[in-house]
Amino acid sequence: MTDSQTNSEAGPAAEPGTDLHLELRGPGLRAGLTDALREAVRTGRLAPGTRLPPSRTLAADLGVSRNTVTDAYGELVAEGWLTAQQGSGTRVAARPTPPSAAHPAPRARTTPKRPLYVMQPGAPDLARFPRAQWLTAARRAMNAAPYDAFGYGDALGQLGLRTALADYLARARGVHAEADRIAVCSGFHHGLALMGRVLREREVGAVAVESYGLDLYRDLLTGAGLRTPPVQVDEHGARTEDLARMDGIGAVLMTPAHQYPTGVALRPDRRTAAVEWARSTGGFILEDDYDGEFRYDRQPVGALQGLDPDRVVYFGSASKSLAPGIRLGWMVLPRELVPEIVAAKGFGDYMSSALEQLTLAEFLTSGAYDRHVRAMRLHYRRRRDQLVTALARRAPHVRVAGMAAGLQAVLELPRGTERSVVQEAARQGLAVSGLSEFRHEAPDSGRQLPAQDALVVNYAAPSDSAWTGALDTLCTVMP
Repeated sequence: MTDSQTNSEAGPAAEPGTDLHLELRGPGLRAGLTDALREAVRTGRLAPGTRLPPSRTLAADLGVSRNTVTDAYGELVAEGWLTAQQGSGTRVAARPTPPSAAHPAPRARTTPKRPLYVMQPGAPDLARFPRAQWLTAARRAMNAAPYDAFGYGDALGQLGLRTALADYLARARGVHAEADRIAVCSGFHHGLALMGRVLREREVGAVAVESYGLDLYRDLLTGAGLRTPPVQVDEHGARTEDLARMDGIGAVLMTPAHQYPTGVALRPDRRTAAVEWARSTGGFILEDDYDGEFRYDRQPVGALQGLDPDRVVYFGSASKSLAPGIRLGWMVLPRELVPEIVAAKGFGDYMSSALEQLTLAEFLTSGAYDRHVRAMRLHYRRRRDQLVTALARRAPHVRVAGMAAGLQAVLELPRGTERSVVQEAARQGLAVSGLSEFRHEAPDSGRQLPAQDALVVNYAAPSDSAWTGALDTLCTVMP
């Protein structure tokens, strides 16, 4: 290697801080270094194009002379393992990789085509995430944050966010909350996992779940060692009067404000029945208020938690109001459960990102969250109205239900047609979900309601550019 090549490595384009782990073995330092570098390149640990440390830096890191490194680099350049160019330093050379007999090339397979449009429930319109406003809130939060905000902090989460949530939830959702009873988590899934652990530690054997809901959450509870007997759902929500006749349950998981996915609100007498069951048995109601902000044709249905904060665990998140990728949720806890949730968080995921918590706190207190929710409420209502109008014109026999709130609607289909409609939609590039995907029955659940053929259609998820095509395709596949 020439002096000019070696010196070029220390120029402005060099990376003097690059770490390189090498184990020198063999009779001599030079041979050991050469073999170690050659092996690292041969096995792919150093990928083609990787820039190696300058000779002076590597010599200091390994405790050898610079000449030893220079000689090793020069030998590997001569063999074609490395390249050295003035101004570019020493890099791993590009070389063809012969196919391995042990790993033959895979046969060509036909992969499923990615759908053109997705109207499956679960996501908001991600294209409308308020990027500029979120960045503004992040800058303000960073400028105002004390140093200790970036430490391990309180297991319940940043006090500023919990205080902002207590104010917002009381004002917007009728939740009775104090900051010291709110636990921040990374979403409903995380919060439910923590609660499952707490309930199991309390020797609860079963958590009742609505007969329509996500199997993901049922699986999470069963994974914690809990049985999940179903509570039947009809046009008035979950049949909470049945809870008193169910043996061995210590909690019930519900979506009372907007049943997921049927879209019905829990009737007032059934809300009362659920609370009376919890009081009389010492059980808990796990209230998933997943889209409580989005109401269109009726007065907002307040949180069930307001009826008895000591028996209801309230779950909320930013997944539908902002975006799932923020990974922030919260639990408003009965006071007796606070230390147990703290212990459960310490066992696994201690706390969520301080940066995101501080940003959301600023977003709430500045009023940006309220403005965004109001704007999205209008946007989703327009989408819903366009869906109803299009179906009335092109598929008038299809009844639309569950549309007074939320981000999805239920399209009732003729009996026996759900599966074929879902398959035809997939063939035309539209991903939709059948209502049967959410149905949960147990062999010993007793009286069961007849299954309804229907689609659960998310009218919120498509971007503005995809909405017209998605709606047209949906109308086309209606039976």
